[in-house]
Amino acid sequence: MDFQFDARTEALRAELTEFMEQHVYPAEPVFHEQAADPEVPWGTPPVIEELKLKARERGLWNLFLPAGDSAGHGSEYSTEYGAGLTNLQYAPLAEIMGRSPAIAPEACNCSAPDTGNMEVLAMFGSDDQRKRWLLPLLDGAIRSGFCMTEPDVASSDARNISTRIERDGDHYVINGRKWWTTGAMSPRCAVFIVMGRTDPDGDPLHQQSQVLVPRDTPGVTVKRALTVFGYTDSTHGGHAEVEFTDVRVPVENLIGEEHGGFMIAQARLGPGRIHHCMRLIGMAERALELMCRRASERVAFGRPLAAQGVIREWVAESRVRIEQARLLVLKTAWLMDTVGNQGAHTEIQAIKIAVPRMAEWVLDKAIQTHGGGGVSQDFPLAALWAGARSLRLADGPDEVHLASLARRELRRYSS
Repeated sequence: MDFQFDARTEALRAELTEFMEQHVYPAEPVFHEQAADPEVPWGTPPVIEELKLKARERGLWNLFLPAGDSAGHGSEYSTEYGAGLTNLQYAPLAEIMGRSPAIAPEACNCSAPDTGNMEVLAMFGSDDQRKRWLLPLLDGAIRSGFCMTEPDVASSDARNISTRIERDGDHYVINGRKWWTTGAMSPRCAVFIVMGRTDPDGDPLHQQSQVLVPRDTPGVTVKRALTVFGYTDSTHGGHAEVEFTDVRVPVENLIGEEHGGFMIAQARLGPGRIHHCMRLIGMAERALELMCRRASERVAFGRPLAAQGVIREWVAESRVRIEQARLLVLKTAWLMDTVGNQGAHTEIQAIKIAVPRMAEWVLDKAIQTHGGGGVSQDFPLAALWAGARSLRLADGPDEVHLASLARRELRRYSS
C-alpha cells in the first residue's frame, strides 16, 4: 500500500498550508470580533469575503467537489468550477482546513451544508436547477440549508420523517417542521433542500422525496436559532428551526425522482460524514499542538507541565489516536474512490464512530492542560470541543452506526 500523496495533492497541501499561516490564523481574532458585532447578526464577517478572494486567487476553491460519481454525474461541474479531486486527494486538504473550522472551509467554499447540497445538485439536479442554484453556490454568492431532521420524531431513523410533500396539480404543497437546519439564520441562505413524505403508504425506503424551496417562498418561517452547548455557531450561518405551512413550489423543484429522497439522502450523507471526519483530524492536530506548547511554557510545582508524567501520557496517547484515525479515514477515502460509497459503507460508519470520539478525547486533554484558559474564549479549544462533541450526533448518532455496523459484521457469520 502506497501512503504517499500524489504530486498535485502535495502542491495543494503546500499552497493551503501557506494560506492558513499567512491569512487564516492571523484573521481569527478579527473574525471573532466582527462576528460578535450586534449590528450584523448572522451576517458573514467582512474578513471572510476578503479571505475568499485570496483563496480563489490561489486556486483553493471548491476543493471538495468530487470528480463525479461512478456514472460521471457532476463531473463537468467539478472540472469547470472546482479542483475535481478524488476523496483521497481531498482528505489532507480538509484536515488542514479543519484546524480553523470556523473560517477556512468557508473561505475556500468548502463548508457544510453547502458542500453536500452542491453534490446533490451536481449528481441529481436538473439543468435548470443547476443553473439557478448550483452555479451561485459554486461561486460562493449564496448559502443553502438542508431540512431533514425534525423535532417531533426520532430523526436518527430517517423513515420517521413526517413532513408531508403532497402533489397538487403542477405544484407540491409542503407542511411540516424541521430543526438543526444549518445555515438557515444567514441572510445569504437563499434555498432549502427539504425532505418529506410524498407516499406515506409506500415501502419505507420509497416514501420520501426532496424538493428545492426558495427561502422567500410564502409559508416558510425561520422560527428560531438553536445553540450548540451555548454557542450560537454564527460562523456556519447558525442552526435553526424552520416551519413550512402550505408552502407551494412547482413540481420542477423536485430533485431526482419522486419517492427517491431516501436514496439521495444516503448519497449525500456518505461524503458528508467523511468530510466531517477529515476536518476533525485537523481539529485534533491543532489541539495537540496547543497542548504541547502550553505544557512547554507553563510551570507548576517547580517543573514544566511537559515534565509531568500525566501530561506526557496525554501527548503520546493523542498522537497514537490521531494517527489511527487518519489512517482509517484515508482507507475510507480510497475505498470510496475505488469501489464507491456502498462498498465503503462499513468504513464510513467506522470513522463516524471513531473519529469524533478521538477528537473529543484529545480536545478534552488539551483543555485540561490549559486549566481555566482552556474553557475560556482566549483559546479555540472550548469551541472546538463543542463542535467535536456535536458530531457524535450529526449525520446519525454513534449508537445508530454501532448497531448497523454490528448487524453487517454478524451477518457474515449467520447460517
